[in-house]
Amino acid sequence: MLSNRLRSTFAALLFLAAAGAQAQYVWIEPNGTRQYSDRPPPPGTPANRILKAPGRALLPPAPEEQAAPAAKPAPTLAEREAAYRERTQQRAEQERKEEEESKKQRAMAERCATARENQAQLASGTRIAQYGQDGERRYLSDEERSARMARANQALQDCR
Repeated sequence: MLSNRLRSTFAALLFLAAAGAQAQYVWIEPNGTRQYSDRPPPPGTPANRILKAPGRALLPPAPEEQAAPAAKPAPTLAEREAAYRERTQQRAEQERKEEEESKKQRAMAERCATARENQAQLASGTRIAQYGQDGERRYLSDEERSARMARANQALQDCR
């Protein structure tokens, strides 16, 4: 059995041996992370980025590393509610715009279908009758037919 004094001496020696096994070098990499190693930093590492080396105490980090951006605090309930209302309003506005665009497209498709029908009827060569205010039937002349055909062709130009 070992005496208490021998045990404490042995424990102190183990403690000192374990202290020497710790990383002896500390430096800051170019991407800003701290690197701990028992090997020296890579060549070309500036001296002001080496924080600890054998025989040198741990240095405080440079001011640029200390000034880390502060974390943004979590939004309050009122801020989250306001953001929700804003998103809801934007969504409603977007849906309204989409509905208006859809109506415009349906109206344009209807106008195009009507223009195609008019063009087909005018190109068919059949006589086209028109009723006036007094209820009398009147047939289109060739000039009126060609003017209507030009209008139908113009309307179809917008459809393409």
